[in-house]
Amino acid sequence: MAMMRVVETWTGISTALGGLVLAWTMLRQHIPPQLRSQVETYVHHLIGYFYPYIQITFPEFSGERLRPSEAYTAIQNYLMVNASARAKRLKADAVKDRKSLVLTIDENEEITDVFEGVKVWWSSMHVPRNNFSFSFYPQSDEQKYFKLTVHRNHRGLITERYISHILDEGKVIAAQNR
Repeated sequence: MAMMRVVETWTGISTALGGLVLAWTMLRQHIPPQLRSQVETYVHHLIGYFYPYIQITFPEFSGERLRPSEAYTAIQNYLMVNASARAKRLKADAVKDRKSLVLTIDENEEITDVFEGVKVWWSSMHVPRNNFSFSFYPQSDEQKYFKLTVHRNHRGLITERYISHILDEGKVIAAQNR
């Protein structure tokens, strides 16, 4: 009997959430952008109370002039050596003066890593851009970045030690590959 109530409760909650998503999708078309931005901000804050993970993104390019990001390159090197063995989809690149291929994780692939007993998830993201703006420094047609996801209880460990560890290891790997 109690199990039936739990199932009915979750069914009701999922139905209500589905209805809210449908209503929001329909209302988005008719709400002015300024009001929509405020509503989305409050919704993100509300979700933040219940969603237990934090996400950190590392874009491929930084700044206005699209300089390659050192962090992105270091993470790519680290993941190429330490995590590509666990990836399900890989991308192969041939490098001059090397007889073997260099394997990296493919776009939109997710892999896990463990640091001091804490499990983290890395995703290699690839998103096409939709903006058509004029600039003296044109942007590429795509946006690549790495996304790091970790439980919010481990925020300090990740931001204080893990990211530094990844960047240092990535630089050492780059020096070894030269």
